Amino acid sequence: MKIFTHIVLPFAFLFLPLTGTPALFASSGEQGHSVHWGYEGEYGPDHWGDIKSEYSRCKGGQQQSPVGIALTEKAELDKINVHYYNTPLRIINNGHTIQINYAKGSTITIGNNNYELLQFHFHSPSEHKLNGSTYDMELHLVHKGEDGKLAVVGILMQEGKTNDFIKTLWNNLPAEAGKERSVAEVKINASQILPQNMAYYTYSGSLTVPPCNEIVTWYVLKTPIEVSKAQIEKFTSLIKKSARPIKPLYGRVVRESN
Repeated sequence: MKIFTHIVLPFAFLFLPLTGTPALFASSGEQGHSVHWGYEGEYGPDHWGDIKSEYSRCKGGQQQSPVGIALTEKAELDKINVHYYNTPLRIINNGHTIQINYAKGSTITIGNNNYELLQFHFHSPSEHKLNGSTYDMELHLVHKGEDGKLAVVGILMQEGKTNDFIKTLWNNLPAEAGKERSVAEVKINASQILPQNMAYYTYSGSLTVPPCNEIVTWYVLKTPIEVSKAQIEKFTSLIKKSARPIKPLYGRVVRESN
């Protein structure tokens, strides 16, 4: 595990739209819009809430993400039941992250709630901190419920052995930023990236990118996965920084499953 202090580089691309999803990416109406956000300077996280009115929660919201996870409340929580299926690889470098868009039909079930997997993407360094420590990367699996709210499973990633699942993704990176690459002959299954132990921390939060909507229940897995130094460097050679600083809890409680 590495502790990071600062790595900065601005990005001006908007996240691409995904039908029916309110937002880890720009909405359809923002395609080609001149409003941009990044990770430093006048377009950085401290100023997201001032860029446009729709981003106001980035500044004024009190259920913002990510957070530092330290003090927790242990509880009997529902298991995350995973129902992921194979999907043709659809991968894009959208300027803020490497994102993989998932075919319809794969879900997780938590208690009585069912959420469909829309996409997963990466951040470096990790956005969530665990007991004050920052990990090399973090993976977010973004799921949407019938009520439009999101369940995001966060997986902390630390330097170690080569990860075969990541190897497949990195071997098929698009040559050009901003254009999705579809590789029909390559099938992936997101269950292959999950740790064996699915115990988690959970809290109510937000998107970690504009518009910072507070519509997310976070499930940050307690067990990190390993990726090689070369795989980390491959990502950071394309996306220099993609982590929002941690936000105050404002009285929220982080619960921890057994």
